[in-house]
Amino acid sequence: MTLDEIRTRARTERELLEHSDRPRIFIGAATCGRAAGALGVLEALEAALAQNNIESIITQVGCIGLCYAEPLISIVKPGRPHIYYGNLTPEFASQLINDYIVNDNPRPDLALGSVGEQSIEGIPQFWELPMLKPQVRIALRNCGLIDPGNIDHYIANDGYSGLVKTLEMTPEEVIEEIKKSGLRGRGGAGFPTGLKWEFCRKSPGEVKYVICNADEGDPGAFMDRSLLEGDPHSVLEGMLIGAYAMGATEGYIYIRAEYPLAIERLKSALRQMADYGLVGDNILGSNFSFHIKIKQGAGAFVCGEETALMASIEGKRGMPRSRPPFPAQAGLWGKPTNINNVETWSNVSAILGRSAKWYASYGTEKSKGTKTFSLAGKVNRTGLIEVPMGIPLEEIVYGIGGGIPNNKQFKAVQTGGPSGGCLPANRLNLPVDYESLAEAGSIMGSGAMVIMDEDTCIVDVARYFLSFTQSESCGKCVMCRLGTKQMLEILENICNGKGKPEDIDLLLKLSEAVKAGSLCGLGQTSPNPVLTTIRYFRDEYEEHIKRHHCRAAVCKGLVTAPCSHTCPAGVDVPRYIRFIARGKPAEAVAVIREKIPFPAVCGLVCFHPCEAKCRRGQLDDPLAIRALKRFAAEHDSGLWKQRLKRAPLTGKRVAIVGSGPAGLTTAYYLAKLGHSVTVFEALPEPGGMMRVGIPDYRLPKDILKAEIEEIESLGVEIKTNIRVDSTEGLFKQGYNAIFLGTGAHQGIELGVDGEDSPRVKDCVSFLREVSLGQKVDVRDKVAIIGGGNAAIDSSRTALRLRAREVTILYRRTRGEMPASPEEIEEALAEGVQIHFLVTPSRITSQDNKLSLECIRMKLGTMDASGRRRPEPIEGSEFSLDFDTIIPAIGQRPEIPERFKLTTSRGNTLQVDPYSLATEREGIFAGGDAVTGPASVIEAIAAGRQAAISIDKYLGGSGAIDEILAPPEKAATFLEEAEEKWRPRMPALPVAQRLDNFTQVELGYDEEKAIEEAERCLRCDLEE
Repeated sequence: MTLDEIRTRARTERELLEHSDRPRIFIGAATCGRAAGALGVLEALEAALAQNNIESIITQVGCIGLCYAEPLISIVKPGRPHIYYGNLTPEFASQLINDYIVNDNPRPDLALGSVGEQSIEGIPQFWELPMLKPQVRIALRNCGLIDPGNIDHYIANDGYSGLVKTLEMTPEEVIEEIKKSGLRGRGGAGFPTGLKWEFCRKSPGEVKYVICNADEGDPGAFMDRSLLEGDPHSVLEGMLIGAYAMGATEGYIYIRAEYPLAIERLKSALRQMADYGLVGDNILGSNFSFHIKIKQGAGAFVCGEETALMASIEGKRGMPRSRPPFPAQAGLWGKPTNINNVETWSNVSAILGRSAKWYASYGTEKSKGTKTFSLAGKVNRTGLIEVPMGIPLEEIVYGIGGGIPNNKQFKAVQTGGPSGGCLPANRLNLPVDYESLAEAGSIMGSGAMVIMDEDTCIVDVARYFLSFTQSESCGKCVMCRLGTKQMLEILENICNGKGKPEDIDLLLKLSEAVKAGSLCGLGQTSPNPVLTTIRYFRDEYEEHIKRHHCRAAVCKGLVTAPCSHTCPAGVDVPRYIRFIARGKPAEAVAVIREKIPFPAVCGLVCFHPCEAKCRRGQLDDPLAIRALKRFAAEHDSGLWKQRLKRAPLTGKRVAIVGSGPAGLTTAYYLAKLGHSVTVFEALPEPGGMMRVGIPDYRLPKDILKAEIEEIESLGVEIKTNIRVDSTEGLFKQGYNAIFLGTGAHQGIELGVDGEDSPRVKDCVSFLREVSLGQKVDVRDKVAIIGGGNAAIDSSRTALRLRAREVTILYRRTRGEMPASPEEIEEALAEGVQIHFLVTPSRITSQDNKLSLECIRMKLGTMDASGRRRPEPIEGSEFSLDFDTIIPAIGQRPEIPERFKLTTSRGNTLQVDPYSLATEREGIFAGGDAVTGPASVIEAIAAGRQAAISIDKYLGGSGAIDEILAPPEKAATFLEEAEEKWRPRMPALPVAQRLDNFTQVELGYDEEKAIEEAERCLRCDLEE
């Protein structure tokens, strides 16, 4: 039969299938589907069909790309559209047969989408799904849609029409068509494919070779594997076209042996091609002959390099050689050779099947067409995608990939595999093309794209990828062999807390030397992860070296327990939780007091970053660490005082300006070290923002007062109603050092017309006046502008002042609100309304009412923080009427000019980040005055550091740590844990809250506290 006759028959069979009176089921049975359990689903489908005596047609197809939804099937009932179902189990598969095929219930609750002219209520269009809609599938055009083991399916979809067209052209015309398409090699380097072919075509020699590089070795990459498993003929047709154009008669597919299913598909495809006269001698009756062999590689990463790959085919050790001569001149066995990767060949068959002009209509001026990527890592929708060149990284990560799981913050994306670069949030607007990625320090590579979130240590990432390339180095080049080894040793030292400040610059120098001194692309690009992580995340390297701190809490050499490591003050969380589990809360609070003087305050208001890193959260719920701290503090018997030590008086005097958590913590530790400490506070009562910024329903005054009295009992003198405007006067009074912990007591203006109205009051002033017992009348309708804890506190306070209606307006989405999730939930439960994606533009006053003019927002491009910028929607303006408006968009410190200190953005003081010393000798600063509005625990941590630095400045050792708790009994690591969720925090009923400031959270009783403490995995005991 001729190819036309074969195509006619294949299309007729397809038409018969599409109009069959039997249901058809397509199941994704590529490696990803099988790994997720597709074969078990297949068995369950067959059993359910047999049980119901249903004759059906089941077709195994390749990966359609939605790996996050595997196992995935599509069901087509006669006269009905395709319905795709994802994340199936054998049980659900059996249920679908009964529900849909037998009882005609399409189960919209399980469906992903439908394909066809008919629509089904409750089921969206499959190709309109967010992951699929932006894609342009050229290389992947048949993957997941046809049976890859049946050549007729490929031919029915116009397969081999490009070859037929090619045989009617001259080789030069074929090459010119490829050049016009703008296709560049998809293996990583991006060299123009047509030009590469032309070099090989013009090289003299009767024997030439064409090779398909299927040695996909990048961690996280699976594009080539999926393409060969799902549509091998598109690749083989491309090789035939290339061989004809270049005059080659023999070809090789070099594929790693770890791809058994892809190899099986290729072997089957070649047998079927031979049966149809599509490979071998005189293809399709022409004078063109081409033979293809499969060569299985042993998995050496370096064999992805062209010359090393050819050496491997020849039976030699896979090592690169110097060029020239280039493979197009002297390649396999010294003959002219062309090598392209799997995706490139699939694009070739599409270009000749359609046209160069069609292909070049996609992409950018210099990067034409589309590119496949494997989307892996910390992203909601992992899978295989194909997008036009030039698409922004942001659209891939957040549009197609669906963003970061669990609303975690995006950190970086690595493109180009282990030799690629790690690009931060402020590069998410970067277009994905060869030139843009190279300019940013990364590469296109074969297409692996790994997404990282806030729980990823960037230094550890660089170490991991360098360890991969270092171990895969063939060792031929000295700089690649030894340079990468030395770089890896430096990175391992940094991750183990043994790094030195000069290591960063040494890494940069070694990186450049390795790039310059390496023969092949492996060595030349292996430093990219190091170079880009230092370029974009140098501060994390410095944290590892100078502070021995890994902000992601993953470097084992630095981290014992992630919770303790993440706590800004370093509280030994697992130790005090074990005391609680043993029914010893007094011992537990002693452990807490080893690091902080405010256990009760932190037990009530800490924003608990420790819980975000709790490994228990990977199983069920993170431990309720803050609630357990509160329980311990509530059962404090004073046991910790038995071991408390106070050094003899030193005769040194320290003045502390501000009695917030930073100032009082500094005072506490300096007093224990024997220094005389005086705290000056401008407010009538001590406590700073703890006292006047946190409402009583969260932090009762008597609890704060009790912990401040413990600090005073050490001899700390607190003078209230004294405003310090000059540091010179303090030095003249005989103080030897000064700490500035003035906090951030100024609200930030909205910057809109009309906010000077007397009915507009910033949140700081509002909360302060209420806390100090001043009369505040908010009337009936109150608007709060902002999304942080201050906004939530203001809204809940307004309700307690008898406001009838309280509305929060926030310019971003709920997932981006900086307020604690539990506080948001409580506000909603109490009746606060929240309008998201809204921002004010003007305030007008009329008849003792305020009209707040607003505009609706949409999320646009990414900002430097990794969040999408809110952008106004034209024509969406609207107005709301209120009695009172409270802006809560931020706070800033008030730094008197007479301090004569340098300030930076937000009017914050500039200090050395490690010593907290200002540029003026003897003056230190910390807390909100340096960082801007932060948290109590962060301010406490600053106070600890300030005490260490000031004591050293005054001639001491800076040793502030001591053991206050008795030794604990030997504990063992918990090897296995059953799923068990944290108990719900008891709370005051809403009906009993809104006319008073009674504490809302009631705390755990002893039984619940012990039960929760026993869930701890005891990470600190791991070896």
